[in-house]
Amino acid sequence: MEFITNFWWVLVILLVVLSGLFTVNQGYIGVITMFGKYRRIVKPGLNIKIPFIERVYRRVSVQNRSVELEFQAVTQDQANVYFKSMLLYAVQNELEETVKKVAFKFIDERNLMQALVRTIEGNIRAFVATKKQAEVLGLRREIVQYVKVEIDHTLEEWGYHLLDLQINDITFDKMILDSMSKVVASNNLKAAAENEGQALLITKTKSAEAEGNAIKISAEAEREAARLRGQGIALFREEVAKGVSSAAVELRQANLDTNFILFSMWTEAIKNFAEYGKGNVIFLDGSTEGMEHTMKQFQAMMMRPSGTDALKKGQ
Repeated sequence: MEFITNFWWVLVILLVVLSGLFTVNQGYIGVITMFGKYRRIVKPGLNIKIPFIERVYRRVSVQNRSVELEFQAVTQDQANVYFKSMLLYAVQNELEETVKKVAFKFIDERNLMQALVRTIEGNIRAFVATKKQAEVLGLRREIVQYVKVEIDHTLEEWGYHLLDLQINDITFDKMILDSMSKVVASNNLKAAAENEGQALLITKTKSAEAEGNAIKISAEAEREAARLRGQGIALFREEVAKGVSSAAVELRQANLDTNFILFSMWTEAIKNFAEYGKGNVIFLDGSTEGMEHTMKQFQAMMMRPSGTDALKKGQ
């Protein structure tokens, strides 16, 4: 009988000891209270508490946590803006004071999340209310920075730290989106028209410059060609004069009439007219009387004193 009694006492003591053992999973910190008052914190692993007196009030997670937010804000010009964002936060550190804040600031996780979401929504709405509709889409980074600065101090009082806030989507009412699309389209058309005008102006300017350069080059080439033609004609006449003079000398030495030179030039001219005329009509008097009349005119021109001779006679 005594053995059985002792056995029961040992069993009771063993159960009491075992009831004081508990575990805390990795990533959590246990908060111990005694008679409802904070007592201490315990780290992950196997821990012991005073049976029936101490109890595990809460296991606080120190892991990163995320939550998705969807809310509405109103801009300065009374446009509704809809946000979809993702919030990443965690316990600030594993110090005792920080864990006490996390464990006792809010009744439960639900109240914490409600306060956290409403605080972030309020800060974003306050920022958006100072901006116009057209500015909001380009201020995604500024909104995030503003919220982080404003909310970090509040979260520290709660024992948390804001790790990241990502705004995944910013949308407006359908009517506003349609009007914004029209504005973008009209701006694109305006830019395209301006670019086309600039391109046309550049093309016209370059074309005018090219035409001016071509005219300048053509004029210079024509002037050079005229100069060369003049030189050629002068050389031709000089050579003709030398040839005629030489032929006249030879005719005189042979006791022949120098009018033969004129006759030869006349017949050569008629031959060239016929050979190179290319269908053009040239009227010439080819009769003996016509040739005699032409010869007399040539002789009269050759007998006429030149300007140099007239000046010499005047002197």
